[in-house]
Amino acid sequence: MVKHIILWQLKDEYSDEEKAGIKADIKAGLEGLAGQIPGLTEIHVQTEHLASSNADLMLDSTFEDEASLAGYATHPKHVAVADGAVRPYTKSRTCIDYEA
Repeated sequence: MVKHIILWQLKDEYSDEEKAGIKADIKAGLEGLAGQIPGLTEIHVQTEHLASSNADLMLDSTFEDEASLAGYATHPKHVAVADGAVRPYTKSRTCIDYEA
């Protein structure tokens, strides 16, 4: 089993209301990939956080193996969500992948 965790910060130019909508769209898009990508066994996007956080949202996903994670990275449905709902609105991305 491979875990794929990402933390994002949204661009500063967005209001709190805009950020709430962007986070909802990211959550819906990424969680909508459940059952669509071979080897993706779990996917969750956390959009709420404490004031002590320095990230705006987190992706917590689980894959059967490293090959499944590699397939996810280039899968057209994932790329569409990443290019349409995530990348245009984020200023930073931190990732850790590990075997669990």
